[in-house]
Amino acid sequence: MSEDGELEGRPPPYLHAMIAGGLGGTSGDMLMHSMDTVKTRQQGDPHVPPKYTSLGSSYYKIFRQEGVRRGLYGGWLPALLGSFPGTVLFFGTYEFSKRHMLEYGVQQHLAYLASGFLGDFAASIVYVPSEVLKTRLQLQGRHNNPYFKSGYNYKGTADAVRVIVRNEGFSALFHGYKATLGRDLPFSALQFMFYEQGQSWAHRWVGSRDIGWQLELLTGAAAGGLAGTMTCPLDVVKTRLQTQVHPDAAGPAAELSNSAAKQSGKKDGHGKPAVESATQKLQKRLISTSSPSTHTPRPGAVALHTSSVVTGLKIIYKTEGFGGWFRGVGPRAVWTSIQSGCMLFLYQSILRKLDVYMPTEERRELV
Repeated sequence: MSEDGELEGRPPPYLHAMIAGGLGGTSGDMLMHSMDTVKTRQQGDPHVPPKYTSLGSSYYKIFRQEGVRRGLYGGWLPALLGSFPGTVLFFGTYEFSKRHMLEYGVQQHLAYLASGFLGDFAASIVYVPSEVLKTRLQLQGRHNNPYFKSGYNYKGTADAVRVIVRNEGFSALFHGYKATLGRDLPFSALQFMFYEQGQSWAHRWVGSRDIGWQLELLTGAAAGGLAGTMTCPLDVVKTRLQTQVHPDAAGPAAELSNSAAKQSGKKDGHGKPAVESATQKLQKRLISTSSPSTHTPRPGAVALHTSSVVTGLKIIYKTEGFGGWFRGVGPRAVWTSIQSGCMLFLYQSILRKLDVYMPTEERRELV
């Protein structure tokens, strides 16, 4: 190998990795935000029968009824505000952890897996609040949405923050924190373990460090798609915990429901209002007798009323079966594969550009 080749094989400076990761990750997230909205609608749909089924029909229905900005791209602002600092923290922590583990002789796959865990844990303090806002605004869609009743009706990002903090407290911005970590820690760990292994295979197959843009995209997309599919049940639990309607939590829609319940004055034995909300009615398991064989249709998204990921998985399996764990797996697999492919391709491309425009001391000496 030439001196230049040796230099190219060295790990990038931490600053370069953080800048490239932040720009690449944010670009990938924004590119695939509409697909993420479709996935969120499918996973959090309380209607019976479900309003959103297949990927294509769901995408078209949201676009036709609600448009792009407040429909398919609902929640894009909190997603953007959380994506860049989150990915900067992730890539900085990932590179630092990976290099030190490899230096201390930790087995490669274990080093990649553990570094992905640590990187995502460091970034979670930034992206979890943005994820709560994003998922609620995605599930809500446009303000005063006549096409989908999610239980939330915020005017925008700032209004969502005010209403959530006022009615639920600041800690509500971290709703589903454990569930989000339960999804994202294994996802990031698996994603980067698969990616590093795919890159290693590609380099050996091509016989060069330059594997071409096709393999760059393929290795990133395969890693993200496989990791996303494997962690879909955890993603379903996370979405349910962050978007289920809490008392006095969803602004005017919830307040009207609560006032109606208070006016009824009817209490059950446990002191709870007997009047059911619209969301609760939608979540009932209905029995269809319209066909020769009576069957139970696919139910809406039941409220979990727990902060435990394991308990959430049990509730979903009990009420919806194995298929409930994989609600939205199609959009999630497509989203994670394309987002991961774009993010990691841009990450490598930006690193090469930064090496030219912000050369290290070794590069300057060669020049």
